[in-house]
Amino acid sequence: MPIRQLTIIGTGLIGGSFGLALKKHRFLGRIVGCDRAPILERARQKGAIDRGYTDPVEAVRGSQVVLLATPVGGIIDLMERIGPVLPARTLLTDVGSTKVEVVARAGAVFGKNAGRRFLPGHPMAGKEQSGVEFADADLFQGATWVFTPLNNQNIYNGLSGEFVAGVEKIGARVASMDAAEHDHLCAWISQLPQMISTALAASLVDEFGEDAPLLETGGRALREITRISASPYSMWRDIALTNKKNLQKALLKLEQRLAHVRENLGTRELAMEFERAHQLKKGLPRRHRGTEKVNR
Repeated sequence: MPIRQLTIIGTGLIGGSFGLALKKHRFLGRIVGCDRAPILERARQKGAIDRGYTDPVEAVRGSQVVLLATPVGGIIDLMERIGPVLPARTLLTDVGSTKVEVVARAGAVFGKNAGRRFLPGHPMAGKEQSGVEFADADLFQGATWVFTPLNNQNIYNGLSGEFVAGVEKIGARVASMDAAEHDHLCAWISQLPQMISTALAASLVDEFGEDAPLLETGGRALREITRISASPYSMWRDIALTNKKNLQKALLKLEQRLAHVRENLGTRELAMEFERAHQLKKGLPRRHRGTEKVNR
């Protein structure tokens, strides 16, 4: 079944960027948005959607695919709200940054049909700014879009396959992994860096005050490491709540590593830490091969 109409619930940075990307790559169907009225108006003005509704149940009517592009807590709530009213042939998918709780809720809502009704996904893309004002048609270009299939789910079958093809068409690289593996990995490669940036920025404010000219005098390294500290708490709150154990473990291991560095600033151990860290760059090409597409 070709996708003639697609609904994006949550037309902020990710949802708005997806709409813009589809239009840039000549998606021929209609894009319906669902959000608060002022946001929908900005999304229409920017060209991310063709039509908008504030009621999710009304917004999904006539769509073959519905993309949930809200924070994780909203995704879980929306799944329970609209899942029971969606036609059996409509595909529901999401962009949630954590997957275990999302997948579990899909199983509760759709039961044995979850593998045909819901496709769990997470585009590894974003900005420190939020809102459709910052939406970008090229946001997903070269980014990895991770899918975490349910039991015996083939993401290349039926509407799932058409949606995955659309993701590839807008320039994203498709990867597939287990939901628990995804949440463990993202705690380290996405969520831990955010907490580091947030903690460092907050510490600098405590130490020097919010008006200190730190970014100008600190140079590129400080700008880079604190850039994402501007990310909105509203998004990261749900991520922390739904991946708390993995993130706690990652933070504890980092705390222990930092304590080791602190205690060895005057010993050979510090040089060994630098040598260990340099191995990360050496191993990057090998790790990139681990994000190839699943076999069709």
